[in-house]
Amino acid sequence: MGYFCSSWFQTLFLIPLLLLIPTALLLTLPPISPSPVTLSSAAFRLLPLRRSPESTALASSATTPGVYPQGHRRPEKFLGVFSRPRVYRNPAAFYQSYLEMEKRFRVYVYSEGEAPLVHAGPCKNIYTTEGRFISELEMMRPGEYSGGGAASSRMFRTEDPRRAHAFFLPFSVAQLVRYVYRPNTYDHVPIRRFVSDYVNVVASKHPYWNRTAAADHFMLSCHDWGPHASRANPLLYKNAIRALCNANTSEGFRPRKDVSIPEINLVSGDMPPEFLSPSPPESSPRRLLAFFAGGVHGPVRPILLRHWKGRDPDLEVHEYLPPGADAYYSYMRRSRFCLCPSGYEVASPRVVEAIYAGCIPVIISNGYVLPFSDVLKWKEFSVMVAVEDIPRLKEVLMAVGEEEVMRLMAGVRAVRHHFVLNHPPKRFDAFHMILHSVWLRRLNIKVA
Repeated sequence: MGYFCSSWFQTLFLIPLLLLIPTALLLTLPPISPSPVTLSSAAFRLLPLRRSPESTALASSATTPGVYPQGHRRPEKFLGVFSRPRVYRNPAAFYQSYLEMEKRFRVYVYSEGEAPLVHAGPCKNIYTTEGRFISELEMMRPGEYSGGGAASSRMFRTEDPRRAHAFFLPFSVAQLVRYVYRPNTYDHVPIRRFVSDYVNVVASKHPYWNRTAAADHFMLSCHDWGPHASRANPLLYKNAIRALCNANTSEGFRPRKDVSIPEINLVSGDMPPEFLSPSPPESSPRRLLAFFAGGVHGPVRPILLRHWKGRDPDLEVHEYLPPGADAYYSYMRRSRFCLCPSGYEVASPRVVEAIYAGCIPVIISNGYVLPFSDVLKWKEFSVMVAVEDIPRLKEVLMAVGEEEVMRLMAGVRAVRHHFVLNHPPKRFDAFHMILHSVWLRRLNIKVA
């Protein structure tokens, strides 16, 4: 039987998905975004998710660790997959949702446009996540598999848009800044014009953009200007899923609709050799309390440097280290806490670098929605410090007891694989975690 695009058929198709999958993982997020969009001009109206009693029970279980709804057997298999279940909001719900994604989720990648602005991206330096995601999805030919093994291989890309659950807009904001932006002008207009024209081409050639008013489409960007680029089209900004490194609620990021992705800085495109070896064992002493080295930009770092640069031997806070990455990574591997203050924007590659080094990330930021926070319980492997508490930084960190430090470090090791970019992608790695975040948000709307 063929797949039809009529509204009644899509409704029937989505009902079993909503019953099978614990979509209520998203309920653990704070209610920042407005109510779901309803557009009478669209061919389909987007309505709030209607939950059956069964899915309501799943919703309750997803937000209550260790609780499972009546009639649902606790899926113990996740215990063999996740080394430390407590780092997840609900490990069983996440595991079941992930399995359903592998079975069902299909993404259609628009073919319009040409490299280097579309279908390609920078696969090294601070925009690695953007380039690698676009490239991996482009190389995932329909009919082939991703996952790195027969048992874990799953097909996500489809050439038949009628079978797609999500539609990817494969333009690269980082490439637009490189090739379209006029240096030193701070003028976003050329970038927005390209994005606007690209969306108009897609919308005029295909029925899918207008069918749901863009709610089943997504873009991905790790450039600071990703949010600005999305404003090129009102539906792209308001309705589409925006996967962004710069996940700042004060700049319009909405956690129930948008996806926060990790900012991964692979200078050469490969994992630094210092991070390929396992993190120092728990018994290995980390003699430094905390470490930071970085440029003075943005509103947070000047405060950190003013209070702690060169002030305390337990807190190695530097503006810049002498040339050579070895010293930088060595400091991280010898520190209990790695300070991750925001720069110009909220995201910092130091968060992922700290995780690679087995160092507890200390998030110092305002308005930052942390990556994969609809699934991961960040308080189990990181410390949050308010900007106003920077003068008390040592006091705050010293208050974390030895047992708590060991627990947080164990959590860091347990989530590390979720922040690694593999080629080809592997189950539960950064590529698949991003897809899973998009999958969850697709299930949070209903086409009726």
